[in-house]
Amino acid sequence: MDYKRILLKLSGESLMGAKQHGIDETRLAEYAMQIKEVAQMGVQIGIVIGGGNIFRGLSGASKGFDRVKGDQMGMLATVINSLALSSALEAIGVKVRVLTAVRMEPIGEFYSKQKAIEALERGEIAIFSAGTGNPYFTTDTGSSLRAIEIEADVMLKGTRVDGIYTADPEKDPNATKFTDITYDEIYNRNLKIMDLTATTMCKENNMPIYVFDMDTVGNLKKVISGEKIGTLVHN
Repeated sequence: MDYKRILLKLSGESLMGAKQHGIDETRLAEYAMQIKEVAQMGVQIGIVIGGGNIFRGLSGASKGFDRVKGDQMGMLATVINSLALSSALEAIGVKVRVLTAVRMEPIGEFYSKQKAIEALERGEIAIFSAGTGNPYFTTDTGSSLRAIEIEADVMLKGTRVDGIYTADPEKDPNATKFTDITYDEIYNRNLKIMDLTATTMCKENNMPIYVFDMDTVGNLKKVISGEKIGTLVHN
């Protein structure tokens, strides 16, 4: 096993499952089981979830919301998703700690690196919510920051797609998949796997990113076991 400590980034959109918005309980339960499976292998797990299934700051700004308030609404959406995931994990006997980047006790504890690492070393799953606590930063940047802070071995980006392609595979049937790719190549090809801030942070801090399909049950364990089912991004 290559990874002792991971940061798992989950998309809010994926939590919708078959629904148009909100949280699909089936998808939530599947995620919880996959996370439990990997935790039982002895992997320390930090998690960041997006909020796009509830509210997305950028699309709010395009509809007339103030960008800062829109982003704050997005941060709160990630807290709702984090509570849902922590609830699903606790229901199957997994110990979880929710840490928030904005003070909101008793919903979650205020984030600090020390608290996060202590939780991980106790064998708890640490869920980092409310992004970075600042507007203009996405949850991708939030997860890059947390991955670097907790000194994770890798940032696993769970998406609907099974890796990084030359073009959007949902739109271009001729798109081909990379098994691995450098950060520089992502810049040069202008591939949109994460926003530039997030990608740059990982590049500068030598944090590898592994992009894979999280919506297929069993895939998280495959990644941890070393199966090459996604795309590795590295320097």
